[in-house]
Amino acid sequence: MLANNIANTSAPGFKSDREFYNLYSSTEAAGAPPGTAPEQLPLIERQWTDFSQGSLTPTGNPLDLALNGKGFFVAKSPAGPVYTRNGSFQLSPSGRLETGDGYAVEGQDGQPIVVDISKPVEIDADGTVRQDGQDVAKLAVVGFRDTSALSKRGSSYFQTDLSTMPPVPTAEAEIQQGKIEAANSQPAESAVRLVNVLRQFESLQKALTIGSEMNRQVIEEVAKVTS
Repeated sequence: MLANNIANTSAPGFKSDREFYNLYSSTEAAGAPPGTAPEQLPLIERQWTDFSQGSLTPTGNPLDLALNGKGFFVAKSPAGPVYTRNGSFQLSPSGRLETGDGYAVEGQDGQPIVVDISKPVEIDADGTVRQDGQDVAKLAVVGFRDTSALSKRGSSYFQTDLSTMPPVPTAEAEIQQGKIEAANSQPAESAVRLVNVLRQFESLQKALTIGSEMNRQVIEEVAKVTS
């Protein structure tokens, strides 16, 4: 998980993963004498996605769009609709607005957004797409009642079971043209934590090796006494 956060530090719209801890008592601790405090140890139960917003970086590219606030763009993948905060879009030769992976970006009407590639594209804060002062389409920006129901697909896409958690239109997010949202991961923090994990692993590995060596010596000593 930590390595994946570090690897996607430069991926626009990437949301880092974190772990959810709980405490547990061992079987031995459960039978501790009255008046004593049985030792409790942390246990990683599951991981969760941090959907906090990353910093918005100006690019000057009119097809780069950043969401300031909660929400997701909608794109059509071969496996169905996907949701993303990565607004690094491009135009196909036919003028269709697409993600970097070639998925069609959807408008509020559920249809792909198609523009004239020979004319400048202007996009308002509410997602209205204009060319020559005329409204062409309006970007779909949706939200979810429970973002924990979203599952990751690749570095910056999310999917959900539409039958149990359908998206709903949202006006909480402001679209900023010519900007991109950076990943919200903290590479320095993840690197330090990864080093600590490796050190803990090495310590445990060394302890297991010492334990195995002690068991071997005990068996050899017992064999000498009984021989």
